[in-house]
Amino acid sequence: MGMDIEEMTRRCLAGGTSDEECARRLQSHICSKKPRVSPDYALELARAVMTEVANTTGLAGDLLTFEPSGVTMGEFGVGSRGAGDFFAHRQFPKIIGTTGASVGVDEMDDAGAVEADGTYIITTVDGMHSRLSDFPFLAGFHVTRATLRDVYVMGARPVALLSDIHVADDGDVAKIFEYTAGVAAVSEAMGVPLVTGSTLRIGGDMVLGSRMTGCVGAVGVAEHLTARRSTVPGDVLLMTEGAGGGTIATAALYSGFPGVVGETINLHFLRASEALLDADILTEIHSMTDVTNGGLRGDVYEMAETAGCRIVVDEAPLRSLINPAVREMLDALNIDHLGVSLDALLVVAPPEAAKEIIRVVASAGVLMKEIGYVTEGPSDSKLLIEGELHDFLPRFRESAYTPVKKVVDTHQRDFDEMKDAVEGAAERARQKKERVMQEYLTR
Repeated sequence: MGMDIEEMTRRCLAGGTSDEECARRLQSHICSKKPRVSPDYALELARAVMTEVANTTGLAGDLLTFEPSGVTMGEFGVGSRGAGDFFAHRQFPKIIGTTGASVGVDEMDDAGAVEADGTYIITTVDGMHSRLSDFPFLAGFHVTRATLRDVYVMGARPVALLSDIHVADDGDVAKIFEYTAGVAAVSEAMGVPLVTGSTLRIGGDMVLGSRMTGCVGAVGVAEHLTARRSTVPGDVLLMTEGAGGGTIATAALYSGFPGVVGETINLHFLRASEALLDADILTEIHSMTDVTNGGLRGDVYEMAETAGCRIVVDEAPLRSLINPAVREMLDALNIDHLGVSLDALLVVAPPEAAKEIIRVVASAGVLMKEIGYVTEGPSDSKLLIEGELHDFLPRFRESAYTPVKKVVDTHQRDFDEMKDAVEGAAERARQKKERVMQEYLTR
């Protein structure tokens, strides 16, 4: 699907292989990926890459170098919505520093917010699911729905969308149109205009293959924020039914359940959110989130940590809130439904508001039930099973939901050792920011 010929060249030369042998190996790889090109062209391209690699090797100075952490993205589970991913994200506030945001990155919310003339402006961005590269319409649809969810759960009404799409050098141009069609389907159905975007190749000429990646961002406005920090002891947790999005679609496709994909194509979450925004009960809601980041295990843990209280989730009603076809697939594949993204709406509110919230959501045709409560105590999350509390923590990665992920899950380095290295890399980045600002930006 993809081959980074610049990376391949760097490794080849760093390993002591001769220039001529590196050129020949590269020529062979280029020909295998680009059958339409001649061997002479492939060799000429290989030598040009080697020249560029030589010119960018051994450089010095803050702007041109960085000290590696020694931990790879895959090893640490970055993007895999588990303990490693959450730890990595906790480093960003240290680098970014104090800002004037009403809701900033330090709160680990679904979106950020700034205040302007008494109105909150909400911004958020979501990346498409990496395994939907060969299914560009699905990729565009699900990432757009996800970014709109992140606006809605802040108590905001989305007003604009933006799209970014990157396809590797050999990817078919049709991909960018299919992806945009997926984005536009949600945009049109919800009446939120797609107003701008960007289209690029992954790595320019250096990445061969057809891999696609991209993101969709959204802007919203609100008068009442429903950020995670507003969760307080005494609140109850309410959750809607969920059929999943990009994650469930990926699990279905790569595990032999393609018929389940259609279950994910709906606007239930967005319709329920719209109904709440139009209802007087909105101001009673303390916080909202979507069940995505490593499933309930991840989202509830993050919410408890941000709010500084204990959240207890009752296991009993949860399975009834999963789309039956999705639930059947998860059971057949032995995938933990508590640790995978269900794309359900999670609302935290005082118990006296619960009945009206459930009624309003039902008016949009969406089922919602009470699934837990908030108490005083340490910043943690618990799972109530037949009257007994059990630890309810995010795993290192979200539930392994494809055959490849089940294999990757069996190979892990020492987490504490990696955390130290990751923290060190974040601190070095923060220090570099300060140095560069001092040298270049204070003149």
